[in-house]
Amino acid sequence: MITLPLSARHSVGPLLVALFAIALFIAEPFSGDWLAYHRFAVDGLETWRLLTGNLVHTNGYHLLLNLAGLALLWLLHGEHYRIGRFLKVFGWCCMGTSAGIYLCSSHLIWYAGLSGALHGIFVWGACMDIRAGMKSGYLLLAGVTVKLAYEQLLGSSDGVASLIDATVAVDAHLYGALSGTVLFLTMWLLSRKK
Repeated sequence: MITLPLSARHSVGPLLVALFAIALFIAEPFSGDWLAYHRFAVDGLETWRLLTGNLVHTNGYHLLLNLAGLALLWLLHGEHYRIGRFLKVFGWCCMGTSAGIYLCSSHLIWYAGLSGALHGIFVWGACMDIRAGMKSGYLLLAGVTVKLAYEQLLGSSDGVASLIDATVAVDAHLYGALSGTVLFLTMWLLSRKK
């Protein structure tokens, strides 16, 4: 029998992220102008965009797709979430995604959306599944690896780009996934030292 992670400690973190993203969408175009990742604004020391760029969206479809992804992650890995832990993992995956874009993808001038951070949380959750002895974690890691390789080699779907009214930043997905991996390994090593 499948048990949903309905307790407050498992669901408040994702709910806070969802509500914040919805509030910022309601505040458009102000929120996008001031909070989206923009390389030249970051160069001008608007460094908050490294975090907030992950919370704004190009349109309602973009927001709904990302909120659906967030809900799916909660269903898959919610038992590993605690409010503080989830928000830290989310924040670090946002920062890792944006730092990857800034340092390694100079062609990406502008970025918005949760998808990079969601890829990081997905990988982190799959690794937590493996650590908990769940063999499905290996399958999830294999699946996301194939998806990332496909995107790097062939790009994203034109249909999704049309729907969200922006080019899908496949590099953000890669940097998010790498961030989730590094974060899990760091947390695992620190817990072993204790």
